[in-house]
Amino acid sequence: MLQTLQSGSVPREAGRIGRVALIGNFLPRRCGIATFTTHVHAALRERYPSVASDVYAMNDGGHSYDYPSAVTAAIEQDDVASYARAAAMIAERNTDIIWVQHEFGIFGGPAGEHLLTLLDRAEVPLIVTLHTVLADSTSEQRAVMERLLRRAALIVVMADRAEAILRATYGVRVGAVAVVPHGIPDCPYEDPAHARRRCGFEDRPTIMTFGLLSPDKGIETMIRAMPRIVAACSEVIYRIVGATHPHLVAHEGEAHRQRLHALAGTLGVTDHLRWDNRFLEEAELLQQIRAADLYVTPYRNPAQITSGALSFAAGLGKPIVSTPYVHAEELLADSRGCLVPFEDPAAMADAIIDLLQNEARRRQMAKRIYLDGRGTTWPRMVERILETTRSSIAASFRSGKPGFPGDRAERDCEDLIAA
Repeated sequence: MLQTLQSGSVPREAGRIGRVALIGNFLPRRCGIATFTTHVHAALRERYPSVASDVYAMNDGGHSYDYPSAVTAAIEQDDVASYARAAAMIAERNTDIIWVQHEFGIFGGPAGEHLLTLLDRAEVPLIVTLHTVLADSTSEQRAVMERLLRRAALIVVMADRAEAILRATYGVRVGAVAVVPHGIPDCPYEDPAHARRRCGFEDRPTIMTFGLLSPDKGIETMIRAMPRIVAACSEVIYRIVGATHPHLVAHEGEAHRQRLHALAGTLGVTDHLRWDNRFLEEAELLQQIRAADLYVTPYRNPAQITSGALSFAAGLGKPIVSTPYVHAEELLADSRGCLVPFEDPAAMADAIIDLLQNEARRRQMAKRIYLDGRGTTWPRMVERILETTRSSIAASFRSGKPGFPGDRAERDCEDLIAA
């Protein structure tokens, strides 16, 4: 069932994009895609106040959420008819652009093919942001991805490696893909010690990780590194912020978190860990990041293309120690951070100790990564994607291969070029 939450239409402005349909998860659903889509919506309103932004939020497994008024309708993940009704609503509202946040796990049908039901019925140019790009995929995943890529006027990825995979694996043409870094909040830099005092936190050297807790996060590696870190810096604390992933809770409750607590007890570092088992509102999350001296992502998946947590920490000027998954390798290249081998507690500990004991290096790293991030705030990310979309559609039309089907192609292309 498609739940309609808001109705009405804003007249299309001649020569401009008048309405964008955002499709993806949306807060208060608790996941990275929901946070991303919510920020995209806010940035659209800030950067393009004359453009209407409709949100079509994905509901998972029969769950429903108390969505804000920004959500036009909710689509039931496993109800194919819900996608068809969403397509009809998109057409009725004179939508100019569909923008999909794509992850295989959030759309119903084999490999998420229900999404194609919507896209095949909506004759509207498509932007698709790929939050995961698989070099090795199943036959079903490949079939869905090929159709999605053919349908798109612009394909957005957040890492150069992702573009290379698309070109090598799917034959995507040069110019069809835009590599646009993950958006970040536009926040002033704050000294960690000052942030701790302002927030009433313990004024002790602080390491931090945040995000939905799951085995792929590699927290075991950091806990195993803690005895060595504590031996070198007796006052250090490691703050682990975030609720357990809802899918993991549904499968095994809090067993993973309990295993981590038990490991900390066995290693004698319980007193140096601070657990915050909550999905924080962003304002509080940003306060906690500011209060950290170091940020760590000990993730276990080398192919991880995107990490919102890594982007947020970098955007707030945190010196970062990370395993070399794809996003970290690119973001932290050229000494913008420290990369250590996967599941190597000793290497993780050595890198962290070196930074904790070298304040000058820490400050230099913080300044560089903070300044590098100023061009990737959410409004700048949205602006780059929409402007690239206009150029991409114009180029596709001139080549005789529009990036979207139907009789509206020429009219829509002329409108977008004129904008």
